[in-house]
Amino acid sequence: MKLVTYEWENGRGLGVVEADLVVDVAEALDWGGLLPKPEPALRGPIETLEAGAGAPFDMVDLISRGPDYLAALGAVARAAARANSEPGLARPLAEVRLRAPIARPPKIVCIGLNYAEHAQEQNIQAPEDPVFFLKASNIVIGPGDPIRLPPNTKQPDYEAELAVVIGKGGGRIPQERAWEHVAGYMMLNDVTARDMQRADKQWFRGKSCDTFAPTGPWLVTADEVPDPHRLAISLTLNGETMQESNTSNLIHRIDFLISYLSQSLSWEPGDVLSTGTPPGVGVFRDPQVFIKPGDEITVRVDGVGTLTNAVVGPDS
Repeated sequence: MKLVTYEWENGRGLGVVEADLVVDVAEALDWGGLLPKPEPALRGPIETLEAGAGAPFDMVDLISRGPDYLAALGAVARAAARANSEPGLARPLAEVRLRAPIARPPKIVCIGLNYAEHAQEQNIQAPEDPVFFLKASNIVIGPGDPIRLPPNTKQPDYEAELAVVIGKGGGRIPQERAWEHVAGYMMLNDVTARDMQRADKQWFRGKSCDTFAPTGPWLVTADEVPDPHRLAISLTLNGETMQESNTSNLIHRIDFLISYLSQSLSWEPGDVLSTGTPPGVGVFRDPQVFIKPGDEITVRVDGVGTLTNAVVGPDS
């Protein structure tokens, strides 16, 4: 199931993408609750949703309700898309604007050097233990939003990454139970000012310029991705492939990373874990390639989707 935060001409809401439609979550809940005699297959899901204390107010609230609630929502949304009997119940996907699935995650946790080939292109050895860093949570943008370059960098770069969204919080999570905490997946472009990164000798400022965290286009629920370690990942810059790999090449697996960090820092619903970038970033090319106004960057992950953002200057 693809969950979205979206806008239309008169408002903003949560939706479920069904084929070429976006089914509004709040409208679908009302529709299901008003069915006089729902078909037998919908009775259980409707009861589950009615026990959920009203419509969720944002994506974090929605995913924190757990996999049973999400499965029930999916069943009702599919039926609502077939019916599409009321104004506002479903809208054409082409006529809405998708926003970042989670506008402001509690935290964005990223992993450095998690593809061996990315370490090799820097002529360094891949670290034995995972390297964690944070991106600021107020820099998130969504599909189609512009990446706005700040005036104080001359070396802005791209990084395609698979992002994991936490649905169930917790600390000291055993690795064998880590998957219980995953709500789903999306893309994240870990845009980075390399000159800031080098000057500071650490990564926060260079990774946390405004708009440097494009995400989306939707959150694909975990049940739709049987093995997140077997997904092709790529990035194109103005149509030219710059990064191309597979998440099977991750050094540290997702379940390990969730468990490892949770031994000292608890996860919260809505947290984003960005799993690292494959080789091919601009700073390590010969000659170097840095993004500039007018560029278009597209990140693709098989089974998850496509995320495209244009690059603009500081005054655009």
